[in-house]
Amino acid sequence: MKNVLLINTSINHDAGNSYILSNEFVDRLSKKFELTVKHRDLVKEPLEHLKQTEMLAWMTPEAQRNGEQKSLADISDNLIKELQQSDVLVIGLPMYNFGVPSQFKAWMDRIARAGVTFKYTEQGPVGLLANKKVIVLAARGGIYAGTDNDSQTSHVKSFFALLGISDVEFIYAEGLNMPSKELSIANAKEKMEVVLSSMS
Repeated sequence: MKNVLLINTSINHDAGNSYILSNEFVDRLSKKFELTVKHRDLVKEPLEHLKQTEMLAWMTPEAQRNGEQKSLADISDNLIKELQQSDVLVIGLPMYNFGVPSQFKAWMDRIARAGVTFKYTEQGPVGLLANKKVIVLAARGGIYAGTDNDSQTSHVKSFFALLGISDVEFIYAEGLNMPSKELSIANAKEKMEVVLSSMS
């Protein structure tokens, strides 16, 4: 049994290429393993941008939180719990203006919490999450992988490394606004099979 957390971030919902590819990946994964899947669509159920009041709620000892602070802290606590309980995290991730969707950034801001998902030491930050695999289905209108314009890949990998998760694999579907779209989708699906065959 594998616990999968599927996160979708496309503003095009189920018509988005990243949405379609990430859901297909999970469908294929279900043919290889018995799965329990938790699906979180960050566009249909958006998170607000992080505010100081929410961060202060995290830093207030649980027993001292008032009602509002408890509700605010619960947002992050529940998102972290979903990630902690997962073995595999599958992310449908379009590229918007060379970065991640703001909806996904709002999720990231609530996952990275000192003392909960990572801790500071004299040698620097140490992640507190381990034994997880992250698969990113990255959909892009142009071709950016391996170039200086692909700040998205390094951002996502650095974020998960902070949490102690180093097994992060990207499956790129690029040039989707170009004539090569169909070939790019086919190549992404071939890469899916390579990734699936490596999973145990």
